[in-house]
Amino acid sequence: MVRSGADRQKEIYLNGFAGIRSPIPVDWSKLEQKARGMMTPEAFAYIAGGAGLESTMNSNRSAFEKYTIVPRMLRDVSVRDISIELFGQKLTSPLLLAPVGVLQMVHRDADLAVGKAAAELNVPYIFSNQASVPMEEVAAVMGNRTRWMQLYWSKSNELVESLAQRAEKCGCTALVVTLDTTLLGWRTRDLDVAYLPFLEGKGIAQYTSDPVFQKLMNEKSGHPAEKKVTAQSLAGLIQIIKNYPGKGFFSKLSSGRAVNAVQKFTDIYSNPSLTWKDLKFLRDRTKLPILLKGINHPDDARLAMDHGMNGIIISNHGGRQVDGAISTLDALPGIVEVVKDKVPVLIDSGIRGGADIFKALALGAKAVCIGRPYVYGLAIGGQQGVVDVVSNLLADFDLCMGLAGCTNISSISPDHVVKV
Repeated sequence: MVRSGADRQKEIYLNGFAGIRSPIPVDWSKLEQKARGMMTPEAFAYIAGGAGLESTMNSNRSAFEKYTIVPRMLRDVSVRDISIELFGQKLTSPLLLAPVGVLQMVHRDADLAVGKAAAELNVPYIFSNQASVPMEEVAAVMGNRTRWMQLYWSKSNELVESLAQRAEKCGCTALVVTLDTTLLGWRTRDLDVAYLPFLEGKGIAQYTSDPVFQKLMNEKSGHPAEKKVTAQSLAGLIQIIKNYPGKGFFSKLSSGRAVNAVQKFTDIYSNPSLTWKDLKFLRDRTKLPILLKGINHPDDARLAMDHGMNGIIISNHGGRQVDGAISTLDALPGIVEVVKDKVPVLIDSGIRGGADIFKALALGAKAVCIGRPYVYGLAIGGQQGVVDVVSNLLADFDLCMGLAGCTNISSISPDHVVKV
């Protein structure tokens, strides 16, 4: 449950007085540094890295420094409410946990730990399409807490429909279609270590647990992989077998389905031919709200509404796709102006503190999503690590809001920030 920032602050200080300190650093740079020490080089490269020279990642952060907060005084901020309403649901805060894939590289409990932490805090969790645990299992540990489901639009519409139907059945209340990964960006850190986790069968649990994908696996792969047999490739094969669901290493090896799953996934997971007209397929097959993630241009926001979409998430994939792209905060005002509150506008990428959340809301965002911060908490402390990171971020925001003279989300306005 979300507590006030003052209560969280008091808890940390009283624990410190008793000689108890959380292993989860409050400071962002220390959090990232400690998490790096808990991960393999390949895992850290995958989570922390961006595209090209990583200029988009840097812009995502520097954009927040372009705005300063203008606090207002004597407003009686003794009682504050950071809750919002989104798609008819009351949420305890304007914060959601963004979809991050392949969490098994970070912690053995992966998506399950994040789901439990989100449920404990009553913070919505957007399940990743590239999860390490099937959506149904994560939904089960979350009870009736709010969860959404991310969709990567594959080359199989039948699979897209199946994933959407499964999301509805396991209690997801919205679908998030990620648009900016129809091709993988030039991710320098991943390329330097020459590692892609999907080739080891990691991060494809939503696929291997899907009946349509299992049927598609019976079809011949479009381009069977030709691999040089080395000690490393044999180790990779062992990982593929281990990561495929089911028991019996040798039975999974002899069936060939584990390797087939990886080949089929690499064949169909992305669809670079996707266009606006394809959205009708999904709109006709679900009653859930659909948000488009990856919108950065006002005209695309307008097109999203024209095509019956229910929300927008301004995102550049944490800087992992297009190097030198516009920062999400810089894209926010223009999109908000076009949308005019017809649908909610959310934002991710670069949010590291409570002041960042405040600035985003002041510029018109309905809510924000975070990724890397909670993943670093997961790497260090599993479920409790996620709880601590999110609790600290919400406490920082609550105190920032109060100190700026605001008692609730609706009282945060553009007048509270100035561009410098």
